[in-house]
Amino acid sequence: MFNIKAIIQRVLNANCTIEGIETARINNGFLILLGVNEDDTEEDAIVLARKTANLRIFEDENGKMNKSILDMSYSALVISQFTLLADCKKGNRPSFIKAARPEKAIPLYELYVSELMANGINNVQHGEFGADMKIGLINDGPVTIIYDTNDWK
Repeated sequence: MFNIKAIIQRVLNANCTIEGIETARINNGFLILLGVNEDDTEEDAIVLARKTANLRIFEDENGKMNKSILDMSYSALVISQFTLLADCKKGNRPSFIKAARPEKAIPLYELYVSELMANGINNVQHGEFGADMKIGLINDGPVTIIYDTNDWK
């Protein structure tokens, strides 16, 4: 069973460009690729946002990953990405039938973004749902974490 999936990358900077125009840019923080499943709920988005805000993958004074994005006062860039819900079990062409339709996905995507802010991340940028976006980033580490809300049920 799929649920909301988030790929969280620790970045030195990240940006989103749509039709040649930069629409979002952050410096240190998280680039978050978010995929919403047809069965996801508001509670999934709320829990995921809380766990994202408190994820400790920034180094402390001893070089240990012990600080959160909140501790560091860093930023987040959230990009919708239905392809995270790809089902590749059969054949060579992925199926996206489990990805939520826009009428369901957009409100949950927007709720996740607003909940990141409600959980204390002051600068939350985002892409444009359904747009052809070009995403640039410089990974820091690299550190990449995969969250799936199904893991907490």
